[in-house]
Amino acid sequence: MKPAEGATHSQKRLGRGEASGKGGTSTKGNKGGQSRAGYASKRAHEGGQMPIQRRVPKRGFKNINRVEYKVFNLGQIDQLAEKYNITEFSLETLYINGLIGHTDNVKILGTGELKSKITFKVNAVSDKAKAAIEAAGGTVEIVK
Repeated sequence: MKPAEGATHSQKRLGRGEASGKGGTSTKGNKGGQSRAGYASKRAHEGGQMPIQRRVPKRGFKNINRVEYKVFNLGQIDQLAEKYNITEFSLETLYINGLIGHTDNVKILGTGELKSKITFKVNAVSDKAKAAIEAAGGTVEIVK
């Protein structure tokens, strides 16, 4: 068994005089660590490019796709409904009453109890909260 014709090549013979075309610097370029004998690059060396451990921020990671929510627990909703006379817990009514900003997303969580029958039009609702709202006779509508 032999390799196919043309699949193998003879090695370059480096440093055999100027006439060989590969003499002098032996194809290593001029000066610098890589042209010296015994050169070995350091671990994670990127050849002058800013190394990844210096490009990446050091204090945690900020996910640019994270969705932030203004959170309301079921325990707060009865108090807010009484205080602001809310019958429909929607983004518009919360914004009008100064509870959220105009770009905020709202999520309802299931901590506490809901006694009144309220309609919800919010961005997200936890499963526990949804069950409690429907048990109290309210309705839930997810708004995007």
